[in-house]
Amino acid sequence: MYNKIILAGNLTRDVEVRYTQGGSAIGNTAIATSRKFKSQTGEQKEEVLFVDLTFFGRTAEIANQYLRKGSKVLVDGRLKLDQWTAQDGTKRSKHSVTVENLQMLDSKRDSEQMAAQGGYNAPQQHDTYAQPAPSQPAPQAAPQQQAPTQTIPEIDISEDEIPF
Repeated sequence: MYNKIILAGNLTRDVEVRYTQGGSAIGNTAIATSRKFKSQTGEQKEEVLFVDLTFFGRTAEIANQYLRKGSKVLVDGRLKLDQWTAQDGTKRSKHSVTVENLQMLDSKRDSEQMAAQGGYNAPQQHDTYAQPAPSQPAPQAAPQQQAPTQTIPEIDISEDEIPF
């Protein structure tokens, strides 16, 4: 059997990362995709689909560091059926995607605008990725071109590990 799904869209929320007891990263977010079509009456319609995403390992850490709500991404992975019993006793289920490959689709200019608006620098409520503390306070009126290099923490990875 073959289980492969490819989705392109925008993230609906920031990536939330947690770590297992063994130290492996697990990241969760969701993607919104859409398709436009004409109905039988000739009316232009749009269908939007929301799908939960799960990243593992280094991909989860990279996604947490570089992606924010609204980021454009292309992901491929495996479709998974999650099943559970709700508090009221009813059985529930939903489909999600376990991401195997991630490609960031935002242009550099879009990333710079997001950073200038505080997207990369904004505090996260559920962020467990340890970011180094800044060595000096951020300047009040920094030029926009310098903002991404000052607000994005450095990580130690090789060229082969970068998904773009």
